[in-house]
Amino acid sequence: MPFDHNDHYHRLISRQIPHRAGRALDVGCGTGAFAHRLAARGLTVEAVDPSAEMIAAARRRTPAERRSPAERRTPVAGRPAVDGPRFRRADITRTELSPAGYDVITCLASLHHVPFAPTLGRLRDALAPGGVLVVLGCYAEWTVTDHAWSLAALPVNATARVAVAAGERLRGVPSQPPAPPVRAPELSLAQVRGTAATLLPGARVRRLLLWRYLLVHHAPRVP
Repeated sequence: MPFDHNDHYHRLISRQIPHRAGRALDVGCGTGAFAHRLAARGLTVEAVDPSAEMIAAARRRTPAERRSPAERRTPVAGRPAVDGPRFRRADITRTELSPAGYDVITCLASLHHVPFAPTLGRLRDALAPGGVLVVLGCYAEWTVTDHAWSLAALPVNATARVAVAAGERLRGVPSQPPAPPVRAPELSLAQVRGTAATLLPGARVRRLLLWRYLLVHHAPRVP
């Protein structure tokens, strides 16, 4: 079924991006949907993924096919148009990152594939002063509350899947792109919050309905 939990939260993630941001890093970009969304806002986007298949699919992607008419926009006022994202195959735990080099770093369902704390620290150090790190993450269900949220999400998920499938069938949308690798998360939401509190003072972590959490951290500005 074509409904994608990460794509569902693209608008929420986009609302965390500062209007005047310039350079962005999209970690675990998959087929490039959100990287293109960032580029459509006028950001210079570097998008990385460890999967050669995902990078190939991202490079084949036609941005206009995946954007609404409103997003096929003229550049943001006062900002020139930029090229599409630059996709490259890279392991975020090893690849060189420019210190304080990015105004925006996004990670959509990718950090549970790598050591969480060390990677979070690397991304924090790559933020420019005043930059924002936005993580859409997955967590392990350990508690009664976790399972209650999961049960609440089931009917919403089922309805959305049916609706999206029907809509794409009517529009004649071509076959789905390759699916990214899947890995079960190991950290609970409490552990994610604890690690974030240690490494990213002031970061906000909130639970989302469809088996996700949203972490937002703003780097301090230089006085």
